[in-house]
Amino acid sequence: MTKLKIAIQKSGRLNEDSIKLLSSCGIKIDNGNDQLKVTVPNFPIELLYLRNSDIPQYLEDGVADIAIVGENLLIEKDKDVEIIQRLGFSKCRVSVAVPKEIETDSLSYFNGKRIATSYPNTLRAFLKKNNVEADIHEISGSVEIAPNIGLADGICDIVSSGSTLFKNGLRETQVILNSEAVLAKSNGLSADKIEI
Repeated sequence: MTKLKIAIQKSGRLNEDSIKLLSSCGIKIDNGNDQLKVTVPNFPIELLYLRNSDIPQYLEDGVADIAIVGENLLIEKDKDVEIIQRLGFSKCRVSVAVPKEIETDSLSYFNGKRIATSYPNTLRAFLKKNNVEADIHEISGSVEIAPNIGLADGICDIVSSGSTLFKNGLRETQVILNSEAVLAKSNGLSADKIEI
């Protein structure tokens, strides 16, 4: 029997709400053993618990048929997948921020400066569009500490409430894009799986 493969984040911001959404659709989820692949007992579905940053590649390759993933990640990874629907949870934005003592909000502040980010492609496109020449330092986590340790003059990262920025002496100056959880599909999704 053909099974629909649904990818969700194995841990992190999207995991809990993704499971709630699937459960509200009547999908029985039992993953008491923390498995990475779980067969759903009441539908022809397999759930794939994946690392968030890998989900767009699994979708593009057709390993996952559909996924619940952050729109910001799909934009950053630039994979050939289609967004089916915005889901209304895990809302955030990708923004640039500077140390709070910097008085300008102008993007020109970043000309010739260093920006630390986990979103290099999104940031690069934004800077190019705004004719700003900056040095991008790609790091995979704890981006907010970069200005405090001398790695960068500012950052580009996801922001939800802004409390992490505040705690690290930073303030948001420009919003690059707004994001939320989305349902996305592989372009190779077959007709028989669409019926599921």
